[in-house]
Amino acid sequence: MREISSGQFVIPGEKLGVIEEFIPDVGTYVENGNIYSSNMGFVLIDFINKKISVYPATHNVSIPRVGSIVTGYVTTVQNAFALIRIFRVGRKTLSGSFTGVIHISDISRRYVDNIYDAVRLGDIVRAKVISDKNKIYHLSIKDENLGVIYAFCSQCGGNLIKRRNLKCAVCGNTEKRKISVDYGKVII
Repeated sequence: MREISSGQFVIPGEKLGVIEEFIPDVGTYVENGNIYSSNMGFVLIDFINKKISVYPATHNVSIPRVGSIVTGYVTTVQNAFALIRIFRVGRKTLSGSFTGVIHISDISRRYVDNIYDAVRLGDIVRAKVISDKNKIYHLSIKDENLGVIYAFCSQCGGNLIKRRNLKCAVCGNTEKRKISVDYGKVII
């Protein structure tokens, strides 16, 4: 490990020291007794109080926070959860991306038996960040303004149009989703 000094530029996950040496402060986290940077920025070491901090290199960077409304697309669907690649926080499109997870219990206020009736691979969803525990963004689509905002046919990949249910404009296949109230009307 290289020696860390005040003013040094660090990236998230970079080891800064150990808890026997410093007290972790702003912009850091502890794992197995080691102190790591939780954001990209500059190290500040307070030798008098034995504290180590990392101050962001840029300000006003959009990252998902608890309570944020995010937009992303479904990259993986398993029995009890779906992974979402987040590309927008609020109205701000991100230059990078973050990954969030929607558990089957966070899809609807009613019981959901099959996650595939709510979201499928490639769907574009609007969700709310309900937790960032363990550096994982946990998402919910329970509210009526949240859910799938665009969906694609699992048979042919065509656009699903909202009628009574969702119907493929190309092959006529009908499918279920947990859609938002403004499904198909959102400009991405």
